[in-house]
Amino acid sequence: MNENTDPGHRYAGLIRRLMAICYDLFLLIALLFIATAVAMFFNDGKAIEPGQTLYPFYIVYLLAISFGFFGWFWTHGGQTLGMKTWKMKLQQKNGGPVTWSLALVRFVTAMLSWSAAGLGYLWSLYDPQRRSWHDIASGCVLIDLRPRE
Repeated sequence: MNENTDPGHRYAGLIRRLMAICYDLFLLIALLFIATAVAMFFNDGKAIEPGQTLYPFYIVYLLAISFGFFGWFWTHGGQTLGMKTWKMKLQQKNGGPVTWSLALVRFVTAMLSWSAAGLGYLWSLYDPQRRSWHDIASGCVLIDLRPRE
């Protein structure tokens, strides 16, 4: 089922993808802690909680920070730190670099992939190029960069 349809590339599997996500999650959480500290300045040093006027802006702010984090790495070399560690690279299906508009589609669709009980990620187990929903929506593939044996 997971045969590569392009003999020139091997595609990254689900386990490697999830491991890179875990790695990147540590970095993103640290970044969001800093972003939250900055946001608290505008709320008299208190936490911003649901029901407060600033809360919707705070959520959009955190999502923008998260998109900026992933979008920057995807559009500048196609690799987050987790992807570099696990030897994977994101690129368009035609081999081109990821654009900011594709990164936005990928980011939004990745949230849908998670929110559907992870089904968007599990889809990669059945796709010939091991693509998840957000790969398909953005026209991207995740290439396995490990040397062939």
